[in-house]
Amino acid sequence: MASKSKTLHFILFPLMAQGHMIPMVDIAQSLAKRNILVTIITTPINAKRFEPTFSKAKQLGLKIQIQLLNFPSQEAGLPEGCENIDMLPSLAKEWYSKFFTATAMLNDQFESTIEKLNPKPSCIISDMGFPWTVNIAQKFSIPRIIFHGTCLFSLVCFNKMILHRVRESVESEFDVFVIPDLPHKIELTKAQLPGPPPPPDANLTPEAREAIFTEFIKSEKGTYGTIVNSFTELEPDYVTEYSKIKGDKVWCVGPVSIGNRTSSSTEEHTCLKWLDLQNPGSVIYVCLGSISRLNTAQMIELSLGIEASKRPFIWVARTQSIEFEEWMIEQGFEERNRENGLVIKGWAPQVSILSHSSVGGFFTHCGWNSILEGVCAGLAMITWPMFAEQFLNEKLVVQVLEIGLSVGVKMGIKWGDEDKVGVLVEKEIVEKRINELMDEGEEGEKRRERARELGEMAKKALDDGGSSHLQMTKFIEDIMEYDEKKMNQPI
Repeated sequence: MASKSKTLHFILFPLMAQGHMIPMVDIAQSLAKRNILVTIITTPINAKRFEPTFSKAKQLGLKIQIQLLNFPSQEAGLPEGCENIDMLPSLAKEWYSKFFTATAMLNDQFESTIEKLNPKPSCIISDMGFPWTVNIAQKFSIPRIIFHGTCLFSLVCFNKMILHRVRESVESEFDVFVIPDLPHKIELTKAQLPGPPPPPDANLTPEAREAIFTEFIKSEKGTYGTIVNSFTELEPDYVTEYSKIKGDKVWCVGPVSIGNRTSSSTEEHTCLKWLDLQNPGSVIYVCLGSISRLNTAQMIELSLGIEASKRPFIWVARTQSIEFEEWMIEQGFEERNRENGLVIKGWAPQVSILSHSSVGGFFTHCGWNSILEGVCAGLAMITWPMFAEQFLNEKLVVQVLEIGLSVGVKMGIKWGDEDKVGVLVEKEIVEKRINELMDEGEEGEKRRERARELGEMAKKALDDGGSSHLQMTKFIEDIMEYDEKKMNQPI
C-alpha cells in the first residue's frame, strides 16, 4: 500500500481573467489550509496582481508556490505585456480571439512545467477555457479536475440545451422557449444564449465555431471530476441533476471567498469610512463587472437612474468610454451627488462593501462570483445580465431563489458590438428597480428575509461539518485514493 504520508500536490491553472483567477486563488488557499502543497501556474503580470495574497499566505505558513509561464502576447498578435482579458485594447472579437490563440500556445510550456514538478502532481485543476490540458493530464496519468467558474444551475441548463439541441430548434432570436427537463420552468430566448467560445480565426463559419464548442464538451469526457464554487443548500435540485449527468465526481466547495479575502488599500478604507456614516441597510451597491459592456448612452441612462432614485449609493463605474468620463465632468455628476453617493472608477473591495451593515441591496451584472458574494452577504439583488451565462444566473436569482428583480434586458451584448446596441435600459427602469428593491414593504421584506437565510446557509456550509467543508474533505480523499491506486498498479 502507498504511504498516507505522501505529500499531496495540487496544481491550479486559472484562465487569465479576474473572474476566473479570483475564485481559483481562493480555492488554492482553502486547499493549502488543509496542509496540501499547492502550485498555481500563471503568467508574470497575473502573478503580480495577487502578490499581496501570496505574501499573506506565506506569512500564515500556507504552502502555495507559483510557477510562471511566458505569455506569448506578441506571437498571437497582441500588444506586448497583454496577459489578461481586461488588458485587451478593446473588447472587439478579433482581440478576444487572439487572446485565446495565445492561451492555446501555452500547451508546450505547461507540459514541460508539469513534467519537471517535484513532488509529482496529485491532480490538475484547470479552467474550462483550457480544454487541451486534459491531454497533458492523461499523458502523465494525473486526474484533471475542471473548474467552470459558474453555478450548477447554469451547467445543468447548458447540458439540457445541448442534449435536446435547443439552439437548432429555435428560429427567431427573440422566440421564447422553455429549457427542457428541469426542476423549474426556465424560459429563455436565443438572443440570451451564450455562444460557442471564440475560435482563433474569428472568420470561421458558425458550423466551425460549433465544432470548437463541441471540443470543449469532449474534453470534459476525459476529465476526472468537477469542482464548483457553490454550496449544496443554494441549489440542491441542480446538485442532484448535475451529479446524474456527470457521475459522483462533483464537489461543491464554496463559497470560497469567505475567509480568503484580505486587503488594506487606501480606497478600501475610504469607501468603508463613507459607509460608516450611512444608515443601516440604506445603500445600494452598483457594480456591473470588471469588463464594462455598456456604451456611453447607456452609462448616462444608468447614472441618471441611480441619481433619480435618491438612495445612497456606491457605484463602481468602470468604462472604456472617454466620452462618458467627459460627460461626468461636464455635468458635475460626482459633485452634485457628493453627499448621497460615492463613485469608484477603479478596483473596489467588493466583499468588504457587500458585507457592510449599511449596504441593503446589490445591483449586479450576474457574474457568478458577484452573485455568490451577494448571497454570502445576505443581500437581495437587481439583475442586469450582459453576456456568457449571466442570463442563466439571473434566472437562478430571480426565479429559483426569489431574491432578485430583473431590469428586463432581452438580449446579450456581443463582444465588440457595444456601440451598435444603443440603450437597453432607460433611466426610469433603473430608478424604479432600485426603489422596488430597497422598499420596506411586505414584498421587499420577504425578498430580504430569503436573502438573509441564504447568507446564513452559506456561512454554515464552510463550518466544520458543513456541506462544503465535507465536500472539500471528500475531494481530497478521492484524489488520495486515485494516487494510491496508481501507485499500487503493476509496472
